[in-house]
Amino acid sequence: MLMPERLPTIAVLAFDGMAPFEFGCVVEIFGLPRPELHVPWYDLKVCAETTEPLRVVGGFTMRAAHGLDVLASADTVIVPGVPDVRGQVSEDLVRALRAAHERGARMVSICSGAFALAAAGLLDGREAATHWKYADLLQRRFPAVSVNASVLYVDDGDVLTSAGSAAGLDLLIHLVRADHGPGVANTVARRLVIAPHREGGQAQFVESAVTPVEDDGPVARAMEWALANLTEPISVGGLARVARMSERSFIRHFRRRTGTSPLRWVNFQRVSASLPMLESTTVPVEEIAAAVGFDSPVTFRHHFSRAMRTSPSAYRRAFNGSSRAQGRVVALGPGSRTA
Repeated sequence: MLMPERLPTIAVLAFDGMAPFEFGCVVEIFGLPRPELHVPWYDLKVCAETTEPLRVVGGFTMRAAHGLDVLASADTVIVPGVPDVRGQVSEDLVRALRAAHERGARMVSICSGAFALAAAGLLDGREAATHWKYADLLQRRFPAVSVNASVLYVDDGDVLTSAGSAAGLDLLIHLVRADHGPGVANTVARRLVIAPHREGGQAQFVESAVTPVEDDGPVARAMEWALANLTEPISVGGLARVARMSERSFIRHFRRRTGTSPLRWVNFQRVSASLPMLESTTVPVEEIAAAVGFDSPVTFRHHFSRAMRTSPSAYRRAFNGSSRAQGRVVALGPGSRTA
């Protein structure tokens, strides 16, 4: 395959005080040569506002090889964060971001990088994602932006934004998929040992599958029994009996232990148990629902959508590599934020 004379350029912003993870994800995906893929890869440019050494969280420094002029002329611009979500974005950076966008560059932010795009006015009137802990602040500082605190990322065509840390990986793989198709994207994802596709509309966090600690406490005993009997009808009363506690006392101790209610926890365990079947089999959704203990496919779909912010069928499609991702993408996550 003949390679083009000019590779598509990706500029990633480096700044003083940045965390290395999001920046490193960009370098890992777009900076490593991948001749084995037989497609024109990318020309990654690390850009900064200064030629001085930049301090990086963790106790080391780095220098960027390029300035904001290169960032303004890139095909894709990625902002992996900002130094201070409450601080002002420099006028020089704002001008460079606007210039890149006006030229037709694809503009991308990860985590707090959305604050830079918002400061440049590039998110006005758009839906945008950021890390859930910054969402309220982003909305207050930039009311013209429609902040979505729930999704992994939002693809709004020429401007794409993601939640924090690992969600940035999902968005970056999404860019590869958009440029080169699902086959290449899946290959890169396998090299990184990450899921090949998590739809942007998935939730940033879901109730975590709480593994009982190794003790013989009454709540742990009930949880272990539930995990061993997911296909059977499970009630709060039944769990309380296994724990040898009154229902009221069991509910109180269970919530203190897990942060959620017993039946909500059970339903999430059932949803979790369905994921391997959706990912690796063609078993009908109706049969999967019964296999993990839901009394009907309707109930399964309801609890699945509540936990995963997507449907069982959409989740299955995301893992078969047969379709290109469009629009937003969603996140599975170990974090817990229960009502």
